[in-house]
Parts: sequence; structure tokens; C-alpha cells
Amino acid sequence: MRLSILTVIVLVAAMAFAGTPRKYGKAVTLKEVTRVSEILASPEKYDGKRVLVQGPVVDVCAKRGCWIRVGSDKEFESIQFKVDDGVIVFPMDAKGKTALAEGIVSATKTSKEELIEQGKHHAEETGEKFDPSSIKGPRTVVRIMGEGAVLK
Repeated sequence: MRLSILTVIVLVAAMAFAGTPRKYGKAVTLKEVTRVSEILASPEKYDGKRVLVQGPVVDVCAKRGCWIRVGSDKEFESIQFKVDDGVIVFPMDAKGKTALAEGIVSATKTSKEELIEQGKHHAEETGEKFDPSSIKGPRTVVRIMGEGAVLK
């Protein structure tokens, strides 16, 4: 009987902590959320600006926990929220949680060669296959240089 009561107490405590938001990095200070779709539609408008985005975590860096991908309000869109290695480490169980993430938008014109190197690096981190011939030319890479996040 004592064991079953103790088990119930432990389970209730675990469930309570599971719903507690977890904070990473600096405190989130902005109040107004910018839609990911707006940033991706007009990256030049947001380049260098501090933003707060909200959405589901759709991917996590498996190698170092140094980035998460935050899903957009539009289907099949997401934006990378990149932090300095070791400053913030996102756990793998962040995937599927809701992120409230603040940082500076970076919209960088990237050459084909740089994109191939980034693709190789990403494939190494995720264990996915990468075909360099899939890169068709230079493009603008949009990400948020992360400063702080709350996952719930």
C-alpha cells in the first residue's frame, strides 16, 4: 500500500514538472510575436532586427543542441534558431514542444559553394544523406541568431 501511494506521488510530481516551461539563455523580453512566415516572406525587412517568434519545435541539432527549427504559421515552413555552441544546449526532447524564442534575424546571401558546405555539415549533424547536386545556386539564408527561449 505504501509503495503504491509513493508511486502515485512520484507520478503526479513528474507530470507537474513536465508541464513547467523551461527557459534557455537570456530572458525573453519582447511582448509582440512576429510570424515566421512574415520573416521568410521579407527577410531584408527583418535583417538585423530583434524578433520574438512562436511555434512548434520541428527539429533539434542532434550533435550539439546548438539550434532548433521553429515551425511557421504556414505549412512546410520553419526557421532555424541558432545559438552559440555550448552557450545554450537544447535537449532532443525539445522536439514537439512549443517555443517562444527571441533573437536577431540574419538574412545572408550565400554562395553555392557555401551552401554545399552547410549542407554537408547539416547532414553530418543529422545523419541524413546530402546530395551536393541538389544545390542549384546562391540564395539568401534566413535564421534567427538566438539569445533566449522558453519551451513548453
